[in-house]
Amino acid sequence: MTRRIYLDHNATTPLRPEALDAMMPYLTERHGNASSLHADGREAREAVEAARETVAEVIGAQPPEIIFTSGGTESNNHALRGVLTEHRAHRSGLVTSAVEHHAVLETALALARERFNLRIVGVDGTGRIDLDALADEVSDQTALVSLMHANNETGTIQPIEEAARIARKRGALFHTDAVQTVGKLRVRVEATGIDLLSMSAHKFGGPKGVGALYARRNIKLERLHHGGMHERSRRGGTENVPGIVGMVTALRLAHTEMATESERLQALTAYFLEQARKELDGFKVNSPEERGAGTINLSFERVDGESLVLGLDLAGISVSTGSACASGSMEPSHVLEAMGVPKELARGTVRFSFGHGNTREDADATVDALKRLLERSRRERTE
Repeated sequence: MTRRIYLDHNATTPLRPEALDAMMPYLTERHGNASSLHADGREAREAVEAARETVAEVIGAQPPEIIFTSGGTESNNHALRGVLTEHRAHRSGLVTSAVEHHAVLETALALARERFNLRIVGVDGTGRIDLDALADEVSDQTALVSLMHANNETGTIQPIEEAARIARKRGALFHTDAVQTVGKLRVRVEATGIDLLSMSAHKFGGPKGVGALYARRNIKLERLHHGGMHERSRRGGTENVPGIVGMVTALRLAHTEMATESERLQALTAYFLEQARKELDGFKVNSPEERGAGTINLSFERVDGESLVLGLDLAGISVSTGSACASGSMEPSHVLEAMGVPKELARGTVRFSFGHGNTREDADATVDALKRLLERSRRERTE
């Protein structure tokens, strides 16, 4: 059987074998509830607290500031809704960008329907937020500014340190959706001025269904989940001990390999783009030069992006048209729309996200397959 080429790491990453090995005992004989007082429960609690210490160490936080969740979507919801609901008597404003993940944008729009004051700031042609426009929108009534660290579709890295300073100057809190960067780029919450940060295990080789929210000490958050004293009374529900153990194992590996892997992926995506420019024509690069390692977003002229995704799939190559959470939508990406990419061109978009295990041979094979698909598709379109 020919090995498939997986280039959709921004959607999810393969589970690291080390993470699976670490999880197995907690799926079998170490089955205790971390809230139980007996020996089995204490063993589970020790694993959770050791994991909390590791997550805190990686992002420059303190262990009590880490809340384990079911993933990035819950973490984003908890950050936005938790802050806005808790502070609504004094501050009812939320400011975010037009290129956020749906987990932030849909939560923001839901809050707006509940009469919270929402301001959405635009971006330039590279997908980077306009800091002057952001400063204009943040007021003394703003409770929270939320800005993603790196975009999941284009890889654009946002100036979160500068954005955090703008928020702090007006007395607002700052949240970043760092789902695409934790484990891939260095993130230090205290040094950067981050008050809340979201992460998800399956983006860096951990299991699906587990993540974390960093909430700086003394920040009050309205709870999303009621039903127990778990996570220091901040999130009701029995902790997912196997998932947490797998998450922290993968995070530790990713953090150790971060510098060399980031450099390797930057070189690999640069090579892919170089080969694409040699062999293909009629496309626009939507990812800026300074981007998250591994991400390349291309829009092809006179072709449908979903057709390319399906054609590449038949050729044994997994890619996507953009965010996995928007899969099946016939509308062009809201991210590309905010960047000013014409709708017709945006419909021909494919995102290639390289990761652990990908090689130059994968890049070459993908360019070759793309060349055949583009030639056939454009030929059929003109006939």
